[in-house]
Amino acid sequence: MDHSRVPVLEALQEFRRRGDVVFGPPGHKQGRGVDPRVADVVGIDVFRSDVLSLNGLDDRRQSQGVLSQAQDLMADAVGADQAFFSTCGSSLSVKTAMLAVAGPGEKLLLSRNAHKSVISAVVVNGVEPIWVHPKFDAERHLAHPPEPDDVRRRLQEHPDAKGMLLITPTDWGTCADIAGVARVCHEFDVPLIVDEAWGAHLPFHPGLPAWGMDAEADLVVTSVHKMGGAIEQSSVFHLQYDRVSPEALKQREDLLGTTSASSLVYATLDGWRRQMVEQGHDLLDTALRRAERIRRAAADLPGLAPMGQEVVDAGLAAAFDPLKIVIDVRGLGISGMQAAEWLRAERHVDVGGSDTCRISASVTHADDDETEKVLVEALHALVDAADSLERRPPVHLPAPSDLELEQAMLPREAFFAPVEHVPAERAAGRIAAELISPYPPGVPVVAPGEVITEEVVDYLRSGVEHGVLIPDAADPSVRTLRVVART
Repeated sequence: MDHSRVPVLEALQEFRRRGDVVFGPPGHKQGRGVDPRVADVVGIDVFRSDVLSLNGLDDRRQSQGVLSQAQDLMADAVGADQAFFSTCGSSLSVKTAMLAVAGPGEKLLLSRNAHKSVISAVVVNGVEPIWVHPKFDAERHLAHPPEPDDVRRRLQEHPDAKGMLLITPTDWGTCADIAGVARVCHEFDVPLIVDEAWGAHLPFHPGLPAWGMDAEADLVVTSVHKMGGAIEQSSVFHLQYDRVSPEALKQREDLLGTTSASSLVYATLDGWRRQMVEQGHDLLDTALRRAERIRRAAADLPGLAPMGQEVVDAGLAAAFDPLKIVIDVRGLGISGMQAAEWLRAERHVDVGGSDTCRISASVTHADDDETEKVLVEALHALVDAADSLERRPPVHLPAPSDLELEQAMLPREAFFAPVEHVPAERAAGRIAAELISPYPPGVPVVAPGEVITEEVVDYLRSGVEHGVLIPDAADPSVRTLRVVART
């Protein structure tokens, strides 16, 4: 296929050339009605490019096939049979993918280290989750993806399960054995869905971990805004084989997705695909060398411990994305949240993630010598300033086994059940009716239907006292918890 073509961008360019006068949405009329004070901040071209697909980029019959051509090019670029664009982010795309494989009341295997969007999908879709617990790394207090044997064991226990959802790479860059998990799923003739939100760049360089389509996954969801070059909410479904019906996937997407898709998302997805096909290898090659320099510089600083190949050598993960710079800061006597706050306040450096133990910074093809220098100098400054940072109350990190909570009710049933709020000190033994997700990365410690334990309450309360953000809890202070009412 001709990857110099960008159907959406070309259609947008033609729309501008024609000078169409629009009497439908959006109401700002390609920027004519925008408050100049808004345009001064975000730029008038944002509004000029905000055009409906129907009777805008294409006619009302979509006879030009603008979007379908762009999606075909994307599929060809990454080795998928089909690709579908989504403008609602991978949070909604994952919900759609799950519903395309398992319907209400049906079973679906899920990695328990899933983002809250996956747990939310269980509530919305009404599927019965069969949790596959991740490989816990007690030293780093980190959850790595589950292994093929874990998946096989759960499929043997639940032969009526409709498929498996695997999350890889994790927020911290560690990766699953996708090919191994795919082989297990296919032995049982069920599809493997991969939530590869952090992996849109993986198809474009051999020095990166395996890409889901190459590793024989059936359906892969990527967030191109995370590690790629498209704007926020840019997501793509990639599909191959015949275990997931493209018709069912499209219908589920129509059910959940917006009817007012953003041309800005479509256009930037289209342009990013062209850039990666034409220049991706060289751009990512430069990024990989840059990331390795940053990792070496961090390793030379006292108190910092960047994560790397050792997690693979120890058998904790199948691979790791070297473009994720994950640095344990506990050697400085501070938490990752403190480090992130200090870097933002004092050095104007915003890291991508932080938790009690570490910070992470994503290096992409967009970084250059200046951003590399800024990050390395900021890490030096952090090390120098660490002794002056106020010591906060410690977070009581639970043992890995304490995070494997009993599932006493289906998440959907618990979420919609009659509820009450109980003081945290009386919550142990009760069934949660809410998501409780320290953020970032937003992986729920407690999901609806799980039995709350004293160890988890202690972890959450001590985390809040330290400064952990828990935005989805009914009471973010976790002084009270939302639980299923006793009848």
